[in-house]
Amino acid sequence: MQPDCSSRLIWRRRLDFQLEIIPPPRAMTRQCLWMPLALLLLLGLADLSFGSADEHEDYYMQEMLTREHYNQVQVPETPITSPPDGQGQPRRSETMPKGKGESDKKADKGIAPAKSAPNKKMAKSKKNTLKDSNSASEGVGQFTSIKEECPPIGLETLKIDDFQLHASSTKRYGLGAHRGRLNIQAGLYEDDLYDGAWCAGRNDPLQWFEVDARRLTRFTGVITQGRSSLWSSDWVTSYKVMVSNDSHSWVTLKNGSEDLIFLGNREKEIPVRNIFPSPVVARYIRVNPCSWFHSGSICMRVEILGCPLPDPNNYYHRRNEVITTDDLDFKHHGYKEMRQFMKVVNELCPNITRIYNIGKSQNGLKLYAIEISDNPGEHEVGEPEFRYTAGSHGNEVLGRELLLLLMQFMCLEYLSGNQRIRHLVEETRIHLLPSVNPDGYEKAFEVGSELSGWSLGRWTNDGIDIHHNFPDLNSMLWEAESKKWIPRKMANHHVSIPEWYQSENASVALETRALIAWMEKMPFVLGGNLQGGELVVTFPYDRTRSQGVAREQTPTPDDHVFRWLAFSYASTHRLMTDANRRACHTEDFAKEDGTINGASWHTAAGSMNDFSYLHTNSFELSMYVGCDKFPHESELPEEWENNRESLLVFMEQVHRGIKGVVRDLQGRGIANAVISVEGINHDIRTAADGDYWRLLNPGEYKVTARAEGYSFTSKKCEVGYKMGATRCDFTIGRTNLSRIREIMEKFNKQPIKLPVRQLQARRSRERHLGTS
Repeated sequence: MQPDCSSRLIWRRRLDFQLEIIPPPRAMTRQCLWMPLALLLLLGLADLSFGSADEHEDYYMQEMLTREHYNQVQVPETPITSPPDGQGQPRRSETMPKGKGESDKKADKGIAPAKSAPNKKMAKSKKNTLKDSNSASEGVGQFTSIKEECPPIGLETLKIDDFQLHASSTKRYGLGAHRGRLNIQAGLYEDDLYDGAWCAGRNDPLQWFEVDARRLTRFTGVITQGRSSLWSSDWVTSYKVMVSNDSHSWVTLKNGSEDLIFLGNREKEIPVRNIFPSPVVARYIRVNPCSWFHSGSICMRVEILGCPLPDPNNYYHRRNEVITTDDLDFKHHGYKEMRQFMKVVNELCPNITRIYNIGKSQNGLKLYAIEISDNPGEHEVGEPEFRYTAGSHGNEVLGRELLLLLMQFMCLEYLSGNQRIRHLVEETRIHLLPSVNPDGYEKAFEVGSELSGWSLGRWTNDGIDIHHNFPDLNSMLWEAESKKWIPRKMANHHVSIPEWYQSENASVALETRALIAWMEKMPFVLGGNLQGGELVVTFPYDRTRSQGVAREQTPTPDDHVFRWLAFSYASTHRLMTDANRRACHTEDFAKEDGTINGASWHTAAGSMNDFSYLHTNSFELSMYVGCDKFPHESELPEEWENNRESLLVFMEQVHRGIKGVVRDLQGRGIANAVISVEGINHDIRTAADGDYWRLLNPGEYKVTARAEGYSFTSKKCEVGYKMGATRCDFTIGRTNLSRIREIMEKFNKQPIKLPVRQLQARRSRERHLGTS
């Protein structure tokens, strides 16, 4: 048998980061004498070849410069247990049953690299080498005493690229290693190219899922989920963790002398987190399933917790690292913290901000909003009103934090004299409602960003999805159009809410009722609701017009305007239109310029976007601002940079189109006057003071103003390419019929009585004529 001397030399080189040659026993000396020189030459060539690659050039140089720095202190061996937590429970220590540990130990022996031992002395020496240098990891070193909780390294947020994920085997491409990301969602059908987990090709203890961090990382834990599927039930119930610095020689985390077994999932959706007893420094990490659901197979979605080690030579930089220059409060805010945060912003900028609430949640939490304007608390004639809302799904937390950051940013920039922000504040009345569903948020916030899963906290306390809880006005409008009732019996805008929806017994959330009252009270022109879990902007209609069709292009009469508004946000976002970015889940929206008609994505009746368009003047869109619904706190600065410009640009679009005031002959504003644009079958109405705003793309339009009891008038209005709405005022007079009706109502529909003297003079003339 060939003596195993090369394995010992490679182990010392790759795991200790040194080329310390341990002399083999005498019986092996001649056969192994040539190996050190050959290995030196091969390793030197390998380093040179890696150094020539553009992608890893900096990493390998940095690694060689800093190897010894991280490998000085060995890890003390103490009996330890795996502390899994998740599923809404506090973290706890759990020990595997003895029988289970023994069976897993045998399984591990089966997967360990085969190493021959010519004599007992060499076997003992090899055992000591493993024990001394890598009982948990040689690289933990001076960091073992630091109890630092590391954030996710980025499987869910896509910071980890597909080529950094590997697996022992794969059931099929749609279940490959690239799909083994925490909270990734599957397609509707089985055998989809975009399935919901990594699934091994075989069900045995030899399978593994591997992550290449591409640099030395202090790993502190693992989070796992089962497979996202409507049809299958697959998850891993226990697993081991192995680490390596070269992806060839692996060390399993130990519990004393036995392999450490971590408890996995008990069902497929709720994430379970396991924190390592002590941090492990390496470049590669593997999750090795030991047991799985008896009726399923080995399938996992994974996130790794880890901190990239500092680079003392400042030589290696992470690709695509984004650093913000804004000094803002980048943290997650609970309900009380959010309220206090808004109060601080208000106190810092009292002249341009006002805090108010629009109602209460099911649990009695107030729905706070902040107004940003040069004259807060009042509607100024000619000044459009804009709104951002977030958190209608309580677990989609990123939008909530972005709006809190936005209000702080605008306050600070206004005080510092930023002309762009000053102009926006002075010419627009801005409303920010950061948490529409505070009850749902509190549920997700209590569990934490990594353990809230995909749906915990999505609904209200009484189980209602707020975003799709509005009345279905689409069906009413389309039925009226098919019966040709428009415009004779029904208008093509401001569609009335049905009576059944307004009854107390209707399944309508308190939060939804509060939103509707708010939308009816304020003359909003444009709005955006921030959501999470994707990178795309959707626009109405959200419901398909064809019955029973799940996906179908269903445009509004203002489709060209909505497409521009959506593109204005997506095109200024750092990632939405990036053709090289990876799709979040199942669809690559970058091919559509980061925008999509809501109904062509998936049909949904009673959406906030459709209701806003059909019941009010406001054009509403949904911004899905990140793949991760609830990103870790450390991700907030980068997410702010991704969305900051988009948030500002979209607000500025409220000044695109035409605006004006409709007045009578005495110069008084006329409320509820109808503004129609030729060629667009959707009208709007004037506000209480007679002012209006009509969003339009550049071009020349024939615009008509009419009101009940007044004659109508039309004029041509031209919209330019420069930012700023074109002024287009109207003056309309009363019709003769309306004057007659007004007079008759004034006199209670009785004949007009002449003054007494005129009546007496008339009678005297009649008598005089009669006598003559």
